[in-house]
Amino acid sequence: MQIQINGRIWLEGSDRFFGIGRLELLTHIQRTGSINQAAKAMNMSYKRAWELVQSMNGQADAPLVATQTGGEKGGGAVVTEEGLKYIAYFQGLQDRFRQFITQEMAQLP
Repeated sequence: MQIQINGRIWLEGSDRFFGIGRLELLTHIQRTGSINQAAKAMNMSYKRAWELVQSMNGQADAPLVATQTGGEKGGGAVVTEEGLKYIAYFQGLQDRFRQFITQEMAQLP
């Protein structure tokens, strides 16, 4: 049997703030311009996706996602500059975490 080190990393505020799932959600919102389409891409209910967006927006200093209500062309959502900062930061954090795991694996007895 080969022993491996495994782990996950996330950011917390008053509640879980940002992790791999929320990163994926923001990435899909950025790509589709829609919380609903992002939820569908992740096989998640719209309600759950909306709750995650509200949680992130409520904990951050500035909203990560801005929404527009429906109109002639329908509503939509965009990842804000603040959201883009968190996407970039968390992707870098994930890379550094993977490097840490790799280094620690080399130290296993």
